[in-house]
Amino acid sequence: MTILLREDSDHIATLTMNAPARLNALSDDMLAALHSAFDDIAADETVRAVILRGSGKAFCAGHDLNEMQAGRQSEDGGAAYFKDLFDRCAAMMQRIQTMPQPVIAQVHGIATAAGCQLVATCDLAIADDETRFGVNGVNIGLFCSTPMVALTRNIPRKAAFEMLTTGRFISAREAQELGLINRSVHADALPRETAEIAHSIASKLASAVKTGKQAFYAQAQMTTADAYAYTGDVMVQNMLVDDTNEGINAFLEKRDPNWS
Repeated sequence: MTILLREDSDHIATLTMNAPARLNALSDDMLAALHSAFDDIAADETVRAVILRGSGKAFCAGHDLNEMQAGRQSEDGGAAYFKDLFDRCAAMMQRIQTMPQPVIAQVHGIATAAGCQLVATCDLAIADDETRFGVNGVNIGLFCSTPMVALTRNIPRKAAFEMLTTGRFISAREAQELGLINRSVHADALPRETAEIAHSIASKLASAVKTGKQAFYAQAQMTTADAYAYTGDVMVQNMLVDDTNEGINAFLEKRDPNWS
């Protein structure tokens, strides 16, 4: 069985994590497949938006605990394997935010531990109303330190700390209120709502979205003054793009742009 499926349509690439029996856990194979797919899509100029979803009952249940326990059989008790695993996972997560196309998580069932991290890492997220989110590793004695990185960059610190230290699951409604997801919808509407956002993004000038995504994450790490200086330069370069000139002229002339 192919562990990750890809389907392209109307400038949108849909990736489906396809390990339903393991709740789409981030196994070694899944991590490799996701990173490879993101690399391929990043280089594919025909793709303007990405939807990431899971098959079966869940979006993603986090790391594969069976594989992690098997890693303990080495002479070092698994230290080298665990370090490599978390490094590979971090690299995959960061690839989502460095690739030019926005990535939209279409979430259902559960998104736990590194699966919740995956939702927090995606540029946008839509979930069905019944989805539950948690960084619940503490329940089994493993604090979700790496998922914490993405989580604390999405939701208020005290809310994140409560989730991390209690293992409490939150509902889709609470996840929306906290800012972990963009919105929650009825399960029947989930594919449509996600597709609508993807199509809206795909209809925009791809070079502008690429520029904007890169600038979005870069400026977020800067002081306010540095962020304004940096984004001012970004806007200058954006204004000098021929297609941007065409887009502005089209707006002023009340017509559709004729982008290259």
